[in-house]
Order: sequence, then C-alpha cells, then structure tokens
Amino acid sequence: MILGPVEEELAKAGAAYRNRGRWGEDDALGTLNFVDDAIRAHAASLVRRGRAFSLAQGTDRAGAQVVTRWQGLGRGDDTGQGLRGACTGRGVLLDVGRAVGDPRGELPDGFPVLEEHLRETVEAQGATSSVRRGDLVLVRTGQLGRVRRQGTWDRYAAGDAPGLSFTTLGWLHRTEIAAVATDTCGLEVRPSGFTGPVSSPLHRVAVPHMGLPLGEMWDLETLSADCAADGVYEFLLVAAPLPVTGAAGFPVNPIAVK
Repeated sequence: MILGPVEEELAKAGAAYRNRGRWGEDDALGTLNFVDDAIRAHAASLVRRGRAFSLAQGTDRAGAQVVTRWQGLGRGDDTGQGLRGACTGRGVLLDVGRAVGDPRGELPDGFPVLEEHLRETVEAQGATSSVRRGDLVLVRTGQLGRVRRQGTWDRYAAGDAPGLSFTTLGWLHRTEIAAVATDTCGLEVRPSGFTGPVSSPLHRVAVPHMGLPLGEMWDLETLSADCAADGVYEFLLVAAPLPVTGAAGFPVNPIAVK
C-alpha cells in the first residue's frame, strides 16, 4: 500500500481530523474528554466475575527497552494529573490477530491494519465489541506472542511490525474513542506505507492534531485468550499513568477487570 507524498498527506489529515481548541485552548486531555462519569459508571457495571488482568509488560526484557506506556499530549502543567482520572472507562478489545490473522492468531510483520479489518473484527466478535464514543480501544495484532515464542526482541523494538495504517485516522476520529493501544512497540504499521523513510506518520496526526492518546507495548495475550473463551470483549479498564508534569510519554500498568 503506497500513500501519497507524506507531507501533503500529513497536512490533509491534520486539517481533517483536528480537535485542537474543541475543549478550550488550555485543554490537556484531548479525546479523553469523551469519557464522562456516566461512561465510567457503565464501565464499572461490566465487571461480572471480578477477574483482573494486568496488561503491562515487565521492564527487564533485555535489548527491547520495553515500557508499557501512553503517548499523550504532553502540554499543560496538569497533564499527568488530569490523565490519572480520565484513563478509566469502558475498554474494548479488537482482536484483529484472531479475526483476520493466521491460525496462531497473529498478523505478519508489516501487515497494515485497515478500517475494514477493524470492522470485520467487531462483526466477528459480536455485540460486546461494538465501539462507542469514549471507549478505550485495545487492538491486538499477536506480534507480542510471536516475539515471546521466537525470542526476537530486537525485531520487536525496531523491525517491521503489524499495526494501524495511517488510513485508520478517519475511523479513529469518526468513532470519537478516547484512546487506542496495541501490543506492538510503535502502534502503527512498519513500514508505514509511504515511499521512503517516514517516522511515525500516524502519531504526527493523532497526538498533536486529534489529541488521541496512543498506548504502546501493552500485553494483551492473557486478556485476549479469556475474551475468546467467554465471548465477552468489553470490560472495565483502569489505565492511569504516572503524573509526570509536561511529559509526552507515561508508563502505565493497565488493569482490565471482567
């Protein structure tokens, strides 16, 4: 998939999906403003079994610099403070690896996850994976499971990877989700689909223009197995980052409760 000239595409997408100023010039939460008390109350009602899943990877993985994190707006003195409460709500898992991947439930490196794959996954999983305004959406590619099995941590950190295509920006904006996270190191597909070396084009629109927090290196393996077993893909998600003033990246130990 080859996209047009990168700077032209970035400019068009930035203008089309711009949320800056939507919640005031001093806003530090971006799309997390979509999460309100009613959404959090509903998310709490999703807890049926009381089973909790940590979605954080350990920090002792040699050579991979693994830190489960949010990439956020990084502006405003209270960014970290505000994020602490805002990152709690309805989590929904879109297990694209199982829906459209190989028999192991994995997407190959370099596989671009398109909007059609996200919609196909929702359809395959059923009603509990319908994506709603204010959701915290987790997209599983299966790459982490493959890396663990093969021991290819160097490729996880820097090599080709499955991930969200730049073309999913329209879906991310239109659905008015609060945040999105994946099990890969950089969230978006590598290579990007643009001609020539391009650094994180989806990030360059989603974070500064859309105000969408992006989660990277989340461990979705145990949660995804449980969701596949019971057919329930929605849960309470508590993913409060450390309150680091002015930071753009926040370490986090996300907890999903079903």
